[in-house]
Amino acid sequence: MADKKEAKKKKPTKWIKDAEMKEGAFTNKAERKGITTAQLQENVLSNPDKYNDTTVKQANLRKTLVGLHQRKKQKTPED
Repeated sequence: MADKKEAKKKKPTKWIKDAEMKEGAFTNKAERKGITTAQLQENVLSNPDKYNDTTVKQANLRKTLVGLHQRKKQKTPED
């Protein structure tokens, strides 16, 4: 039990600051293929073996960030 509590305490709360991001890289990949970033994300996550590790990580990061944005949008009352 103590190990689980210690593991939770060590988890950084500002993980996004430490994420390696090359701004626009995933978007450029999608544009080169002639599809949207959402379509590329779906393609990558449905067949991760066809893509390199970096692209898979980018797709997962996009999925996470879109989800966070949607939750934030739902919490804020519209003016």
